[in-house]
Amino acid sequence: MTSLPPARCCTVGSLHEGEPKGELRNIGNISTYFAYPPDKSTEKALLILSDVIGHKFVNAQLIADEFAANGYFAVLPDLFYSDTVPLNRPEGFQIMEWLKNHMPEHVEPIIDTVLAEMRGPLGCKRIGGVGYCFGGRYVARYLRPGTEKLDVGYTAHPTMMSPEELAGIKGPLSIAAATKDFVFTTAKRHESEAILAKLDVPYQINLYSHVDHGFSVRCDMSVKEQRIAKEGAFAQAVQWFDSYLKA
Repeated sequence: MTSLPPARCCTVGSLHEGEPKGELRNIGNISTYFAYPPDKSTEKALLILSDVIGHKFVNAQLIADEFAANGYFAVLPDLFYSDTVPLNRPEGFQIMEWLKNHMPEHVEPIIDTVLAEMRGPLGCKRIGGVGYCFGGRYVARYLRPGTEKLDVGYTAHPTMMSPEELAGIKGPLSIAAATKDFVFTTAKRHESEAILAKLDVPYQINLYSHVDHGFSVRCDMSVKEQRIAKEGAFAQAVQWFDSYLKA
C-alpha cells in the first residue's frame, strides 16, 4: 500500500468552532450534507469523501461550507450508513473490526448513487473529489475524467491507498501530507512520488510540518503551526480545483 490502514490517529483531534450553513437531505437513503456557492450554481461541484468520523462531523461540514464560499457546490455524503467512529474514540474501540463493514464493496455503491444524482438531477457538469483520510483512496479509485466519475482529485493524508489504485488515476491529483504521519508515512509518501512520476497526469504533493495525520480536518486551531498547515492545505485544494476543475 502507498498508505497504511487506519490507526488511532485517524480518530483523534479537536472539534472546531463554527455554525454550519448548509443543509442535510437524503439522496435515496443516503444522508448528505449540501453546501451551495453564493450563485447557487451546481455546475462545478466537489464530492467530499470524509474521514471515519463522517458527514455530520462539524469540522467536515465547515470545510464543505468553505469550499462553497469559494464557488463550488459541495456534497458530503454519509459513507457509513450512520456507523461512524466517534471523535476521540472510546478506549478499546477496534477500528480494524469496524473497517470490515466499510470496504469498497460497501462504500462504492454509496459513491455511485451520489455521483449519479450529481451528474443527473443536480446538474453537476464537472466534479472534483476531495478525500480526507478514509476517503482518500476513493478519490484515486474514481479519478477517471471523461467518465461518470471524478474529473479532478485532491486528498489529504490518505489511508489504505494501494499502489495499483494510485497508479490507476487518469486525472490531476493533489496530495497534502504531514511530516508526522504513521499512516501516510515518509516512506509511503516517497513511494507515492515514484508512482506519480511515471504517470502522464498533473500532480503535486505538498508537505506540512508540525502536524500529524488528520491535520487538515481535526487539528488544534489554537496552535499556530497546526492552524497554518490546515489553512495551507485547504488553499492548496482550492488552487488545484480552480486550475483544473473551473478552467
